[in-house]
Amino acid sequence: MKILVADDDPDLLDLVAYALGQAGYFVVKAADGNAALALFESEAPDIAILDINMPGASGFDVCSAIRGRSTMPIMMLTARGEEQDLVRALDLGADDYLTKPFSPRTLLARVRALLRRARLERAVGALSAGRVALDADASTVTIDESPPVALTKLEFRLMQALLAQAGRPVNSDRLLVLVWGHRGAGDRQLLKQLVHRLRQKIETNPAAPQLLQTAAVSGYRLVVE
Repeated sequence: MKILVADDDPDLLDLVAYALGQAGYFVVKAADGNAALALFESEAPDIAILDINMPGASGFDVCSAIRGRSTMPIMMLTARGEEQDLVRALDLGADDYLTKPFSPRTLLARVRALLRRARLERAVGALSAGRVALDADASTVTIDESPPVALTKLEFRLMQALLAQAGRPVNSDRLLVLVWGHRGAGDRQLLKQLVHRLRQKIETNPAAPQLLQTAAVSGYRLVVE
């Protein structure tokens, strides 16, 4: 399994590469965004870990370029942890987001979860309940007879998790595990942002959602009838 790691901090880059190497992954390193794009083209990695603030092409730029060519998992790293970074990373199709400083153990857990989710997604075909149908190959959702709506990988995972429990509430902590493969105190904001983005795509009136509803006890439900 090959991992592309890009960060302009040489000490952190070496630390991340060492931790991943010790865990059995083959790592290719880039010190800036342009080098990361070149390695993406030449090395065909299975996952990318990108620092947001890099000289030349930023992590956002690299994420956008990769997502235009590949569905491989992408994790973004940042020292700021600001909500606007989180939102932009999701908009560009990033799969996960980790704020510095972090422990090697946390990083490895996130990487394993991303790779595990990628394997599961390749095994999923179509899933439907009531008026809602998902197409894993096209990464779309169809509501009633409306045209299919394209979803990002995270939006698709959230729809998949809710559709599997159609009509029933799913706790936020459970959704964090199902969508990202892990859970943490700071991850609830990620879920809220993801729900907001998904409602913009599937709801006639996102301010008064009829499909993706907030459940009474800290969670969400997908109303399919």
